Amino acid sequence: MEQTPLEVQIKILPHSPGVYQYYDKDEKLLYVGKAKNLKKRVSSYFTKKHDSYRIAAMVKKIVKIEHIVVETEMDALLLENSLIKNRNPRYNIMLRDDKTYPWLCIKNERFPRVFLTRRLIKDGSEYYGPFSSVKTVSALLDLIKGLYQLRTCKYDLSAEKIDAGKYKLCLEYHIGNCLGPCEALQTEQSYMDNIENVRRLVKGDYKNAAKHFESQMMELAANMQFEDAQRIKDKLEILKKYQSKSTVVNPKITDVDVFTILTDETHAYVNYLQLSHGAIIRSHTLEIKKKLDETDQELLEMAIVELRQRFNSQCKEIYVPFKVDLGELVKVTIPQLGDKKKIIDLSLRNAKFYRQEQFKTIKIVDPDRHVKRLMAQMKGDLRLDEEPRHIECFDNSNIQGTNPVAACVVFKNGKPSKKEYRHFNIKTVEGPDDFASMEEVVHRRYRRLLEENEPLPQLVVVDGGKGQLSSGLKALDRLGLRGKITIIGIAKRLEELFYPNDPVPLYLDKRSETLKVIQQMRNEAHRFGIRHHRNKRSKQAIETELDNIPGIGEKTAIELLKHFRSVSRIKDASKNELTEIVGVSKAQKIVDFYGDENE
Repeated sequence: MEQTPLEVQIKILPHSPGVYQYYDKDEKLLYVGKAKNLKKRVSSYFTKKHDSYRIAAMVKKIVKIEHIVVETEMDALLLENSLIKNRNPRYNIMLRDDKTYPWLCIKNERFPRVFLTRRLIKDGSEYYGPFSSVKTVSALLDLIKGLYQLRTCKYDLSAEKIDAGKYKLCLEYHIGNCLGPCEALQTEQSYMDNIENVRRLVKGDYKNAAKHFESQMMELAANMQFEDAQRIKDKLEILKKYQSKSTVVNPKITDVDVFTILTDETHAYVNYLQLSHGAIIRSHTLEIKKKLDETDQELLEMAIVELRQRFNSQCKEIYVPFKVDLGELVKVTIPQLGDKKKIIDLSLRNAKFYRQEQFKTIKIVDPDRHVKRLMAQMKGDLRLDEEPRHIECFDNSNIQGTNPVAACVVFKNGKPSKKEYRHFNIKTVEGPDDFASMEEVVHRRYRRLLEENEPLPQLVVVDGGKGQLSSGLKALDRLGLRGKITIIGIAKRLEELFYPNDPVPLYLDKRSETLKVIQQMRNEAHRFGIRHHRNKRSKQAIETELDNIPGIGEKTAIELLKHFRSVSRIKDASKNELTEIVGVSKAQKIVDFYGDENE
């Protein structure tokens, strides 16, 4: 049998690490991927059935495969990242953004200036960063300014020009922010000592700076220079205050990158912490939109490469929550307990906070995206075939076995649709029977929707365990709706979700949005049902007492109850009191009724 061009291309692939590229019939790049074994990885796309619709759709479009062989998997990861950013393939996740990040620059000049910049100029200057926000760099510059008197002017402070007296002292000198190198009042060596201290601070080494200031302070105090000693003490306080704001962990943990990942159905959030001398000197969270149901490992590996490149990290060790393949140049540690594990937990907490903030923002500025993400998540969490845009939840109420009623609440796109809520009085069931009552109301609800040709929900939730679920399922069977509507039961005690023909309940993460929506529906149904039950009992109380009095109608009964507050007070009221409310004739009828009753 003659092989297709695609089969030939796969057959000649090597068993080596590398990067593969898929193209469609129009020579457009569809996807870029990396592999330890090119032939094995690429073959897997064409030899197995894909659960993901997106992967299956992409595979159908592939007509050409190109590959690049590299030495190691780390090289493959770097090349993959570079190709994705430069070529923007349709089915790859995107890690690039258009943001320019701030750097802290120590200018290559005599008496170097230290300032914030977004432009990197190759003139021999030192650049530290990039930092994830201007706020971080500004705080660091404020610290440096408070500790060391550095110049801010742009003069060319060459020895010749200073000796020639070209410059005059400015206001910065007179207010104590500069020591006057422009008039040779500060030596170059003294200034460069301060610059070296700045380098250490930027790298997170607060310990040596603190020791230096402490020794200076003690020396000045010993020489009776108390005012100068107080100034040094003030600088030490500034340093300690700044250091306390940086989350400090074990000081032995230094030059380490920490990465964690949090994922949902559509996005991933990778948090990056950089540690130096026990302090967190950088924190950044990257949001990634999934394209082809990528695994957490794949997403984390790509994010690590991108973030380390973006922030120019040279750390030789990284902490991650699970194994990743990054080659031999970087030591990968998976902390299990102690200080290192606490750092992983802290990073994951940062990712969760970022995700929550994004959700809140999306709800406000892009509600459609929030709904799409929520629906996609609920579809995956609840193992549904389609998004649950329309959900209905049922609850029975028969407190102390009286006045059995039921409630149905309706949610559209994850939110209550209160105008569609419905009450049910149980008609065919004698006594308190939750199972039979559930079957009755579910049957009545969907029989009516079918008769009126109204749209059916994608998901039905019944409040209760296996018994209520079985009853609801019987009702759907009678209407021929089994398989057309998904029905599940939620048990109150452990928030277990039961499915038909599945003895093992589903347990959702207690913090998941899916469970919160289901719980909100259950609580709404319970509240709505209880209110109807109370109203019915109150009305029945009026009917059984006052409506049995000849000549007393509903309006009169309500008027009496508004005034006397209870039937027992009406019964004990005098004729005169009753006459003031309903007149002589009706008052006499009430007195006669209760008089006969008491005889």
